[in-house]
This record gives sequence, structure tokens and C-alpha cells, in this order.
Amino acid sequence: MLELQTNPRAPRAAKTVRCQAGLALMIAAVLLAPAAAFAAEAAGQQGFGADWESWKAHNSVSDLASLQRGARDFLSYCNGCHALKYMRYSRIGVDLEIPPDMVAKLLVPSGGKATDYISTPMPAADAVSWFGKEPPDLSLIARARGTDYLYQYLTTFYIDPARPTGANNLALPASAMPDVLSHLEGLKRAVFRQEQLNGTTQEVFDHFETVVPGSMTRAQFDDFVRDIVNFLDYVGEPVQAHRRALGVWVVGFLLVFTWLAWLLKKEYWKDVH
Repeated sequence: MLELQTNPRAPRAAKTVRCQAGLALMIAAVLLAPAAAFAAEAAGQQGFGADWESWKAHNSVSDLASLQRGARDFLSYCNGCHALKYMRYSRIGVDLEIPPDMVAKLLVPSGGKATDYISTPMPAADAVSWFGKEPPDLSLIARARGTDYLYQYLTTFYIDPARPTGANNLALPASAMPDVLSHLEGLKRAVFRQEQLNGTTQEVFDHFETVVPGSMTRAQFDDFVRDIVNFLDYVGEPVQAHRRALGVWVVGFLLVFTWLAWLLKKEYWKDVH
């Protein structure tokens, strides 16, 4: 730490010089701290992603705050192209404990009703024209592909000028979906290495390199994606949190019933033995 205390016997000029030097160092540290943090963040995002196939979503549908954030972010960033045709706005409000007035104000689109199913405003013909195919409904995507796949998919977009959207994806190569979250995550480049496989030279993914930082840090973006994945997991089976909680009581009842049945059997058979 910077020592600001001086010897009381020292000359006044020496005290002044030391205090001024100390204040200068403190001001410099405050001014340079954001730059240092940004540099550390940028350095931490260089050379990452080699283990992307082992990335896990680690979501929990019992985390109500995460589900609420996921609902907000899905409707803000994903619903423009993707629908949830088996889910109603009102059901989200009840399950996620969002007051009806907040549901109507923040979730339901203008002119819609809380009892409406969640559709997308994008016409199918426009989607096919722009992306080559209609974006899929995501009601059951978490059940069909798994939450780990969704997390890996949303975090492995990279720059690819050869693609119509300018982006490609490791989890789903040649994906028609553009990198709609790039302004949050930033733009990253995929680095490939040449390897001999079955007598031919093939490109094998090595790591990502951040080209342009996004508005979020990597940790913040991870939390953002996990919230959306968590919400999609909930949508695929809205009662799963209740089912799991109820399962604990069912197992407990069966254990107690088994113990009582054993006591009853012991009482009936005691004379036989």
C-alpha cells in the first residue's frame, strides 16, 4: 500500500512532496483501472473455446429469477423470429410469479392478449426469403436437443464471410441463423489447424479469438445465455419443477409405507416363527 504518513520531525517540504506523489499515484491508479480491467478481459477472451463440446448449461428450472430474466430476454431477442406455439403469456405470468399488469405491460405485444399463444411477428414468407428457411418453433427444442446443446449453440457463433449471414456456428455448421447476440458477446474468429485424418488434410477447430469486444463481459454473456436456455427448458415442460418437488414427497411416502408394511408383516408372522 501507499504510505501517506510521514515522520513528524521531517521538514514540511518533504511532507508536501510525499503527499503530492501519493495523491498522483492514487489518481493514476483510478484513471488506469478501467483500462487495465478492459485489457485483462480482452486477454482472457483470447484463445478460448477449445473445449466447447464439454460446455454445460448448468441451468435450474427452480431458479425463478433466472426464468424471469430468460423470459424477458427471449421475448426481446428471440421472439422476433421464433415462436412458442404451445405457451401462453398468462401461463408464464402464473408460473414465474409475474403480476398480471406486468405481463400485460412487459410481455404481451401491442394489440395482443395475455391468453394468446406466443407467436412470432415475422411472416413465414419473409423468413424463407431472408434466411432460406422458416425459423423453427422453440416450444420443445430443449426437450428435443437438450439444454447443453442449446448453450453450446448460442455461444459458438463465429465470423465467417463465406456465409450469407456473415456468421457460422460450431454446434450447427452452416446454420441459417445470424449471430443476433454479437453486439452483446462481441465478434470472435474461429482458428482452425490442419490435421491429417484418414489420409486427407482437414481443418480442425482449435480456439476462438475475440476480434471486437461486446457490451457484456464473457461472464455476463454466459449468464445471459444460461437464463435463456433455462427459460426454454421450462417451456418444454412447465410442470417439471413441481413434478420434481412432488417426487421427493412420493419417494418419502413409499419409504414410510414400506417400513409400515414390514412392521405389519413382522407382527403377522411372529407366531409362525
